Amino acid sequence: MHKEIIHGFSKLTEEEKRNFIAMLCNESSHAGEKFEGYLMEDETERSQFLDLSENTISSFHTPYGIAPNVMVDGRVYHVPMAIEESSVVAAASHSARFWAERGGFHVTRVTTVKLGHVYFTWLGYPEYIWERWHVLKLFLLERLKKLTINMVRRGGGILSLELIDAAKTAENLFKLELKVETINSMGANFINTCLEDMAEALDLFFAVDNDPEGKKCQVAMAILSNYTPECTVTVEASSHIDHFKPISERLPVGVFADKMMLAYQIAKNDPSRAVTHNKGIMNGVDAVLMATGNDYRAAEAAAHAFAARDGQYRSLSWCSMQDDILTFGMTIPLAVGTVGGITNLHPLARLSLEILGNPTAKELMGIVASVGLATNFAAIRSLITTGIQKGHMRLHLSNILNTLNVDGTLREEAEAWFINRKVSFNAVKHFLHERSS
Repeated sequence: MHKEIIHGFSKLTEEEKRNFIAMLCNESSHAGEKFEGYLMEDETERSQFLDLSENTISSFHTPYGIAPNVMVDGRVYHVPMAIEESSVVAAASHSARFWAERGGFHVTRVTTVKLGHVYFTWLGYPEYIWERWHVLKLFLLERLKKLTINMVRRGGGILSLELIDAAKTAENLFKLELKVETINSMGANFINTCLEDMAEALDLFFAVDNDPEGKKCQVAMAILSNYTPECTVTVEASSHIDHFKPISERLPVGVFADKMMLAYQIAKNDPSRAVTHNKGIMNGVDAVLMATGNDYRAAEAAAHAFAARDGQYRSLSWCSMQDDILTFGMTIPLAVGTVGGITNLHPLARLSLEILGNPTAKELMGIVASVGLATNFAAIRSLITTGIQKGHMRLHLSNILNTLNVDGTLREEAEAWFINRKVSFNAVKHFLHERSS
């Protein structure tokens, strides 16, 4: 390990960066070959990929799988998922087929409003800025027209602009709240460009204002919000309790339904359970977002903030029963895009969208949320029947055997031995030891 600070790392060539970092590894030549080997061979694609981020020396591969038979509003999708956790794709696939045979998932509501803010302090009389607001608003919206013309042509644009007193956050603080429709674009760059133009316009407006109070405005920052409570999708799936018999693991269907509803009630009211409950939802959501080149970090932040919107952290999904019809549903904030950004630049992201039939942003929201609800349903079903570890560790067996370099006949024997037995790393090692002694 080097103790010296390196200067100008970003100015090194791709090869120089890779060689420098390889020297930090135990076997530098082997590490260098690995870094090189995980990059694309096609020169054009490689160049585009390296430009996606700063100081890129290689790529970090994540398994890219398919969850087939995800039915959303009567249409069947075979959904790409990029995730390393072995049980997630299997759970989504099993759950998706179960629901597809019972009508699938249905999108009941979609909203697509996104937010951005300009924060500024006003050191003059508060009444003055409210008196000037109607003029300032017209001035800001007029300036934005030059930036929004193409978005407006596509059916989007500015929906509203409001001035909000934010003194509860900090003394003398105000914020401009911009609501935007970005159609099939996630819209982060578009929104931030609009906001920064507004921030510049604020300074200009008060610099030319003749009133002496006009010199009291100080812009703090201009940035979109990843909290998107008005950009949400609601999906539901329902079926008669008798239809759950094939997956109830010998539980009477009435008991199965009662345990399901209790599990969701616990997740609604107990934050310690709700966090893990929602993590199971995001297993599916994040995997589809990654595969389609969307920002899963923004989705995570928005989802967890939305889950705590009433002051207590709660589950995002719910379960109810009426007249023996069991319904599962979820509302989740999802700001996604199907054009622009990495969705156009990453070859697998483009292919993922093609696999899905090149959906609109609204359609993709429904697909992503349906996969999230599918993984959530699969997890809760396991929890109230066999327990989460049985299926998870059986799938993890393959990873354990790979770690121990087991193949051939011995691998087949291990897979057969653990079909009806608990899987753990130590149990597998013990089995292999017994077989070899």
